[in-house]
Amino acid sequence: MYLANPDRYAAMPYRRAGRSGLKLPAVSLGLWHNFGTDRDLDTQRALVTHAFDHGVTHFDLADNYGPPPGAAETAFGRVLDGGLRAHRDEMVVSTKAGYLMWPGPYGEWGSRKHLLASLDRSLRRMGLEYVDVFYSHRPDPGTPLEETMGALATAVRQGKALYAGVSNYPPEQTREAARILRDLGTPLLLHQPRYSLLDRAPEEELFDTLDELGVGAIVYSPLAQGLLTDRYLDGIPPGSRAAGASPFLTSADVTPELVVRLRALNDVAVKRGQTLAQLALAWVLRSTVTSVIVGASSTAQLDDSLAATRNLTFTEEELALVDAALEPAS
Repeated sequence: MYLANPDRYAAMPYRRAGRSGLKLPAVSLGLWHNFGTDRDLDTQRALVTHAFDHGVTHFDLADNYGPPPGAAETAFGRVLDGGLRAHRDEMVVSTKAGYLMWPGPYGEWGSRKHLLASLDRSLRRMGLEYVDVFYSHRPDPGTPLEETMGALATAVRQGKALYAGVSNYPPEQTREAARILRDLGTPLLLHQPRYSLLDRAPEEELFDTLDELGVGAIVYSPLAQGLLTDRYLDGIPPGSRAAGASPFLTSADVTPELVVRLRALNDVAVKRGQTLAQLALAWVLRSTVTSVIVGASSTAQLDDSLAATRNLTFTEEELALVDAALEPAS
């Protein structure tokens, strides 16, 4: 049976999510690619318990995480049964719905029928009475936003979720979603966008919108599918995601120009006493971001990410060097 580390809260910084009372760890663990049926349960258990032992109290899931869809939530439920369930009140568990989960017209998107049915299935898979955060995983162009947000508010009123969130919503739709939820008495807690050194789109308008609304930002893919690690400093290594058949990262993404930029960023990281991944995570956390969601295939990889929290401060010179490294070659 699992026995938690008594010093688990000694080093992790915690940040308040928007204008709420909820604090999240600076680094959260995402249970996406490494929590399918193709992974050993003991490895999955080791990752989750190791994270919790180092102050990671937030575990981010979605109904379609696996593979196959649903497998990550099932695995997480089995990990909880190994002794971690006794610490449920110390954890923030989030899940999402909106992508394809079952056949027919009600198996995806943002209808009230899909979202609430999907949440019930997620709770059964994890063996939980409630999740802390329930997200609309993506905007639905075919469903009124009032219906989608109304479903999130219903989940909160029913006690099946404590907070509501959205993911991948553009700024104006986020603003309207927050208004609808506020009118329903369920404030929007979190927005989950993609954000990294290689994808800075949220800086254009979204982050300002979230600051204005008092909504927290918890970002995914802060390492750009692994590009912002030392794996690609010399091109594409055998066995890497880009060398395989991943739909999220291909060999075409690893251009010679990108490798030059990665090496320049790595030079900045070395001067800071960090790995490239640690630099990338610290840079994302430098501003208003509440938490970064990282994946991991081993406890050593997770430790590398957690070490980023030891140095989250940048000088103006370092920020300038980062920007210079990202500039296209002339």
